[in-house]
Amino acid sequence: MAKKISFIFFLFFTGLVSSQNLDLRILKSVNQTDMPCWDKTMKGVSFSVYPMMPASVIGIWAQGYINKDEVMMRNGYKSAVSIAFAVAAASGLKYAVNRTRPYNEYPNDIIKRDNAGPYSFPSGHTTAAFATATALSMSYKKWYVTLPSFAYASFVGYSRMRLGMHYGTDVLGGILIGIGSGLLTWKLDKAFNKK
Repeated sequence: MAKKISFIFFLFFTGLVSSQNLDLRILKSVNQTDMPCWDKTMKGVSFSVYPMMPASVIGIWAQGYINKDEVMMRNGYKSAVSIAFAVAAASGLKYAVNRTRPYNEYPNDIIKRDNAGPYSFPSGHTTAAFATATALSMSYKKWYVTLPSFAYASFVGYSRMRLGMHYGTDVLGGILIGIGSGLLTWKLDKAFNKK
């Protein structure tokens, strides 16, 4: 399993290096043209990740507590663990990879519409959004929860590109880490708590 994961990361980072021109072209197409109202909306979408993470965790746990449903309460705990793990992994990778933000790397091509730290890969907002969406979908297992959750998370990823904060591969990295952390948390819980 470890060899497979290492191979996948190797392929991903190899693709990351070789696809820089495509990455920049895609980002430019999303980032260009001024649309002040849309850009203000995109800032709101990006910021909404911060209250959405704890609200989702508390909501899952509270539903379990109110209904005396131990499975849902446990899902609340697992959601907190998976989101925290995803955010920590993304933060650690940012400093390990040290990828420059696109607006710093290409100041004449990319319009900066928000503020962020110095490093780009992976997108922390996207990671958090997809970790939250995965936790919600694993907890409820209903299409009417899963579909809007992942649509919202995708919108967060788009907003990070629109604001000039991330390349598409940064967003893709965030998607993989966010979903992977949720799936890993649920799988480990199942393995350690077999009845």
